Amino acid sequence: MKKTVFFLALFFALNSCTQEELRNESSNIEMSQKDPLTAKQINERINQAIKNEGTFNWRNESDHFLWSAIFRGNRMVSIGFGSSKDDFDRSKSPDNKKMEEEILNLIAKSEGKGSARFLLNSDQYLNQMDVTIEKEETITALRQMKTIRYVEPADYHYFENEAQYNTTAKSSGSGSSGCGFSTATLSAVDYTSTTPSAKIPWAFTKHNIPDAWSYSTGAGVTIGLIDTGVSPDQSLLGSSFNNGASSGRTISKFGVYNSDGSADQCGHGTKMASVMAAPRNNAGLPVGVAYNANLIAYRAAENVVLETSSEQNGVKTAFTELGNNTNVKIISMSMGHIFSVGKIEDGVKYAYARGKLIFCAGGTSTSFTNFVGVIFPASMSETQAITGVKEGTSNQKCDVCHSGSQIDFTFQMERSSGNTVPVLSYYNGQADYVGGSSVATAATAGIAALVWAKNPSWTRDQVLNKMRQSATYYPTVNSSYGYGNINVLKAVQ
Repeated sequence: MKKTVFFLALFFALNSCTQEELRNESSNIEMSQKDPLTAKQINERINQAIKNEGTFNWRNESDHFLWSAIFRGNRMVSIGFGSSKDDFDRSKSPDNKKMEEEILNLIAKSEGKGSARFLLNSDQYLNQMDVTIEKEETITALRQMKTIRYVEPADYHYFENEAQYNTTAKSSGSGSSGCGFSTATLSAVDYTSTTPSAKIPWAFTKHNIPDAWSYSTGAGVTIGLIDTGVSPDQSLLGSSFNNGASSGRTISKFGVYNSDGSADQCGHGTKMASVMAAPRNNAGLPVGVAYNANLIAYRAAENVVLETSSEQNGVKTAFTELGNNTNVKIISMSMGHIFSVGKIEDGVKYAYARGKLIFCAGGTSTSFTNFVGVIFPASMSETQAITGVKEGTSNQKCDVCHSGSQIDFTFQMERSSGNTVPVLSYYNGQADYVGGSSVATAATAGIAALVWAKNPSWTRDQVLNKMRQSATYYPTVNSSYGYGNINVLKAVQ
């Protein structure tokens, strides 16, 4: 239909316009074609792709669509290069400098400016860099290079735009992004007590974690947490990390987001650190799964939605630094995006290639993104995707949790009352609840630490196989819930 209209219009123009008018008309058409798409049009295409095809990837879109998103995202571009799709690691890429130089020369020639004016950063460990680009022709030329693995917008704010244009998104409170500083008085039915004076969350008992502590407490294993940081106002995740029955371990905190420190300014990371490794304390507060494990916490983002350039770079950096840390065995991240981000994918692959066991959240959504399946990077084969299920089930997701064929394990985190998992609050001496696939992921990372501590000579695959063998559906995975809930006592015996 569109072609018919176009040809009719062209026929009318040829028979009724002067040559001068025709030239002007052609010029106007070309200018309109060069105008960038609106953010609304870009988001509509992204949503359509996810709904109809199950996924969205920039590489499947036209040069004009890609450039439009770059234009709407502060002209910032993320480039991954290499001699093949798996050539992401500079240390294993002998021609990385030459390839990078060729790309920079092409951009300089096309944009008419030196690299000092467009090169934002070049990654130390990955074949990846960020630049600013003005012209669509530059994007076209880059995508034709054999050494290009991906060209993506580096700062396109999908969620911000969705909140502006999508009425469902506006009404769903999408801006909260997992943050909160609340505290709560824990219901007595949501925990049991243990020595010296700690509270065991009800969810731990459902997975036989307290019984598993007779065999393993996570001692000697280091977990890396990539999140929003850890509260400086929660001493049990600071100066009192060795408290009560927890001893001989360390907690380290790093900030790789916007150069403004390691302190949690959201509240989400503090809760993840708590469920994973809070001490078996004498303060009457919730204990973590691996209460004798070491913890390295990275503040890599402002909140759980990884859409800004600063957040995506922070997460990429955290993955590479944890990948390079030989003490780290497990990485947990309860953050993500609804579609793939090349530089984060590179970071995940980098850490995975160094033997890390990586757990990522399958997704937690309010109404406007509930059409999304398993989110990125939990959707990657290099990660273990975790989601939350209701108490007493292994195939009934929590009210806001995602499910799908890429899920690997589940964790019971929602009661019939609606209450979720007790954890330490952002503030000292106080507790709170936390739910979603986020807490399920952090808890499962803690379970992996118990298994690895019991078998310190094991490889990642051996630990993973033991977790699978101890879960509900082994050896046949469920189509939407993976291996299901892990019986942690069985996993450490």
